[in-house]
Amino acid sequence: MKVVVAIDSFKGSMSSRELGNTIEEGIKRVYPDAEIIKIPIADGGEGTVQALIEESDGKFIEIEVSNPLMKKIRAKYGIMGDNTAVIEMAEASGLPLISIEERNPMKTTTYGTGQLIKDAIERGCREFIIGIGGSATNDAGVGMLQALGYKFLDKEGKELGVGGQILSEIATIDSKERLKELDECSFLVACDVDNPFFGERGAAEIYSRQKGATEEMVKILDRGLRDFSEVIKNQLNVDISEVKGAGAAGGLGGGLVAFLDGKLLPGIDIILEKVKLSEKIENADFVITGEGRLDLQTAMGKAPVGVAKIAKTKNIPVIALAGGVTNEAIKLNQLGIDSFFSIINAPISLEEAMTIEKTYEGLKSNVEQIFNLIKLLRK
Repeated sequence: MKVVVAIDSFKGSMSSRELGNTIEEGIKRVYPDAEIIKIPIADGGEGTVQALIEESDGKFIEIEVSNPLMKKIRAKYGIMGDNTAVIEMAEASGLPLISIEERNPMKTTTYGTGQLIKDAIERGCREFIIGIGGSATNDAGVGMLQALGYKFLDKEGKELGVGGQILSEIATIDSKERLKELDECSFLVACDVDNPFFGERGAAEIYSRQKGATEEMVKILDRGLRDFSEVIKNQLNVDISEVKGAGAAGGLGGGLVAFLDGKLLPGIDIILEKVKLSEKIENADFVITGEGRLDLQTAMGKAPVGVAKIAKTKNIPVIALAGGVTNEAIKLNQLGIDSFFSIINAPISLEEAMTIEKTYEGLKSNVEQIFNLIKLLRK
């Protein structure tokens, strides 16, 4: 019996690795000699760095950076065993880093994200995976680029400050002092939205209100993104106006594409390629996946569906486990997940269900019963 466990973390409860160890315990109560391959995964959002670093025996780096309002904080990123840097922009430029009262995408900046990239470059990294969910910003990545040596000048040649407020003022892109090592770097960008840079479905119109923008600010920011895209087109010969995902993270997706030749891809595709899931599930009898809650969002391409797609290319049965399962999860049966289960067996509060003790008990006992059934059917 060979079982591959590739399960996303249960947010607020157990990590991907802890879940994998618990599932192994449950399986081995039924199949003591089973070969269990555990692969920590994430979908490009929260937990991505931890999953990839654990899987590759990498290391965590913590440095001082600027938060979205240029206040000093400590932020972490990871370097995988193959020297690939894994950065979640939310670590330095995320919405939770500032209070509700402080939220203002006219002023917030991605400068800290650029500081993380710069530090990784100085440590010898040349390949990057950047997760861009959860931003507090709408500056099109200008702050990130400023930290990497770019300067943005107005019509009079004066260097501009930070934040979404400067976008319409940018007349010239000065790259003379950009880090030369950027020419050697490649960037894979975990991006799970297809919003364009500006317009009705653009960064400002769809996302800036939750970052503190008033209706007037939304219009200013959208105009700024439109104006900046013209400057990029004229000076860099790159047209990002129609690039799907360019509007992600307040236009950071577009900035990464235009300035750093970033490749925008679904987060789970990047992660599963990096951990070599396709190779590791070869000849497996079962694949176990899941996340904290299986619902309509899962069906739209989150980690369990990504795992199932690869497993189905090899005709391997897929079982999904979760703390909660909604009615919409039935769609997962059409997306490669053969059967799914909640690990909660009795009515309890959400708070109790998310404790490590309850998650551990429920997961181990349910896995044991699933494999008892498998054993019975194999007789």
